[in-house]
Amino acid sequence: MGEYYNYIKSLHLIFVITWFAGLFYIPRLFIYHIEAQDKPNPAKDILSDQLKLMTKRLWYIITWPSAVLATLFAIWLLVLIPGWLQQPWMHVKLLFVVLLIAYHLKTHQIFLQLQNDTIKYTSNFMRIWNEGATVVLFAVTFLAILKGTFNWIFGVAGLIVLGLLLMLGIKLYKRIRSKNPEA
Repeated sequence: MGEYYNYIKSLHLIFVITWFAGLFYIPRLFIYHIEAQDKPNPAKDILSDQLKLMTKRLWYIITWPSAVLATLFAIWLLVLIPGWLQQPWMHVKLLFVVLLIAYHLKTHQIFLQLQNDTIKYTSNFMRIWNEGATVVLFAVTFLAILKGTFNWIFGVAGLIVLGLLLMLGIKLYKRIRSKNPEA
């Protein structure tokens, strides 16, 4: 087990990173796609077509394969070290992984809607949506690194503070953008 463990763990980490890269970037492309609808033609059509192509490539070539591979390597790690499933920190981590998968599937639904020119969300909503993966990343990283030493009170407070800081950042950006639309 020892000789393969670090390779499997490394591959798991690589695909987690590329999965998150896709989850971080695709809402940004959604924002551009939504805002392109306010442009006059032919810019609107040109931008929409280009953004659809970019999101399709990102989603199907990077994000989905990374999600599947990260999950497969994670399962392999749990098979190698089943004792982790007895650890409370792993239960919480797996809860966040389930939330991440739900986030991924909802993002997929939004992706399909935009591919069909159905716009149900504002660009401001997508800016907030973009932070969902950030919260999960923070939680999973601290759980994986700190394991049993994770202090729940500080952890929950930290996630709340992170959420508040992200919301303040979004409000500040919105204010700056309203004063300078090119920002």
